[in-house]
Amino acid sequence: MRAWINTAVSIPVILLLFFLPAGTFMYWQAWVLLTIVFVSSGITSRYFWRRDQGLIERRMRIRERDPGQRVVAILLYSLLAGLIVLAALDHRLHWSADLPALAAFGDVLVIIGSYVYFIVLRENSFAGATIDVAPDQRVISTGPYAVVRHPLYDGLLLFSIGIPLALGSYWALLLVLPIFALIVARLTNEEKMLAKQLPGYSEYCAKVRWRLLPGLY
Repeated sequence: MRAWINTAVSIPVILLLFFLPAGTFMYWQAWVLLTIVFVSSGITSRYFWRRDQGLIERRMRIRERDPGQRVVAILLYSLLAGLIVLAALDHRLHWSADLPALAAFGDVLVIIGSYVYFIVLRENSFAGATIDVAPDQRVISTGPYAVVRHPLYDGLLLFSIGIPLALGSYWALLLVLPIFALIVARLTNEEKMLAKQLPGYSEYCAKVRWRLLPGLY
């Protein structure tokens, strides 16, 4: 019931974010992106509803316990919404050139980001929406976690880059930099907490060197 209520509330909000700043429903880039997001989200939700309802429950808890992380989360969600609003304004005011190939590339990045989310959540049932440690939680070091320590944030970065491009705006990419900075701040704090509260996490960090980008960070 809570999932259905969240969906019923979020869909009108999402539509407003896309089409109110654009000033029109004749925005094909937005419709293509929304179709990709809704289809991929529906497939992922159906998969985990059948196989891991505990994960769905954890993903629905979005209120952070730590006040600092609460601020980071609010800023992060605000910037992600800002990506959509700025791209929609760009469409309305024609700041960016109309490049369908660029939009297609952005859609591909969103699809890849959706797949990254799926494989990460399939590998790690403890991947909640908030920074917390479950009583029975253990360190996950297989699948994408054998490559980087925070693959879920890689999916978020792909979304952050793909969304403005998919909406036909390269000016909205400017918001990716502060989003990346917030992700770094969030995962740095998360690692400190996990090292204290999750047995074996420090050893895992010593084994898997890279946080987000292999060879870079």
